[in-house]
Amino acid sequence: MRRMTATLIHRKRHTFADGKIMEIVIWEVPKPVLGSVHCYKYRLFYGDSQKRIVGYDNERPKGDHRHYGAHEEPYQFTGIESLLTDFYDDIAQRRDDL
Repeated sequence: MRRMTATLIHRKRHTFADGKIMEIVIWEVPKPVLGSVHCYKYRLFYGDSQKRIVGYDNERPKGDHRHYGAHEEPYQFTGIESLLTDFYDDIAQRRDDL
């Protein structure tokens, strides 16, 4: 029996002039991770070595959720494009607040 493996479909890391880091990693997986109904595993991070300011992930068993400052809430995943748009919008909002 052939074992299906995850496929990396997006990876990006950027360090802003103020030292903040944005990192995006998205995998296509053979079956949904516990708590999600789609075949992606993702981790999106914006912050620094001391704290996460914005984050999106689908850690099992929580499923899709969003971190915004100290607040955590469920996230309605509708696709990679909207996930990235929401993440970039949250980063822009937080950077404008500085």
